[in-house]
Amino acid sequence: MNFTNGKELIELCNKHHKKIYEIMLEKEVNLSGLSIEDIREKMSVSLEIMKKSVDTALNEGVKSVSGLIGGEAKKIHERSIHHKSVCGSIMSKAVSSAMGVLEVNAAMGKIVAAPTAGSCGIIPGTLVTIQEEFDLDDEEIINALITASAVGMIITRNATVAGAEGGCQAETGSAAAMAAAAVVELMGGSPEASLHAASMCIKNILGLVCDPIAGLVEAPCQKRNALGAANALISAEIALAGVPSIIPFDEVVDTMYRVGRAIPFELRETALGGLADTPTGRSIQKQILGE
Repeated sequence: MNFTNGKELIELCNKHHKKIYEIMLEKEVNLSGLSIEDIREKMSVSLEIMKKSVDTALNEGVKSVSGLIGGEAKKIHERSIHHKSVCGSIMSKAVSSAMGVLEVNAAMGKIVAAPTAGSCGIIPGTLVTIQEEFDLDDEEIINALITASAVGMIITRNATVAGAEGGCQAETGSAAAMAAAAVVELMGGSPEASLHAASMCIKNILGLVCDPIAGLVEAPCQKRNALGAANALISAEIALAGVPSIIPFDEVVDTMYRVGRAIPFELRETALGGLADTPTGRSIQKQILGE
């Protein structure tokens, strides 16, 4: 069950009449030597960490070590409880949850870097919301996480998920692609539809730079995690409706990598350009770093 790109993954799914998570599970068994039960148990641990980070942020509120962010997720969550949400309950919950996990990360809490710390809120924000809204059990969400890992593996192998190498498109774009593919499969979509959704996520933010203020994974990262969760849900909805990505997944991944390499180094996590280099951004850096 070996595959190195999206085309090979789809061919295996169709040949063996299996879902993405089933193919990925068999691949992981061969790679790791672990049993399916062991792999699922490890993923269960990750899921519990994801859930805890969401719960902590939404119900307790956290503050980052620098003090730059913290409590925003709780504010959005509470607004959705007391007021009619502008973007609907599902989207509001996913957005606040994604932002909240990033807050937990910035507060030195425990998170799952899926696939990176800078994009850690997107997959849990999306999948925990979908689980609650559609009353899905943990085993289904574990399947979804395994589906997401297949997409992440392909991107990592053929491009990058690192902001320092490919900009924020590589971090939040990859996380959104992973989440979207997982949501499509959870909702009964085909393997092809899952990769269409993943493609759209990356296309939607192609070229997005990585410009953390003061070099911290806090701002604008927090709001971009919100964007990533929204991107994942939007792309999943489009793909589930039967609308394809015009450009195939593998070509989108290759394009993302080439675009990332073309982004100036000042805009690839160095905090030397973009929002980090605004007057306010530089002022915040001096306050935090004591310069």
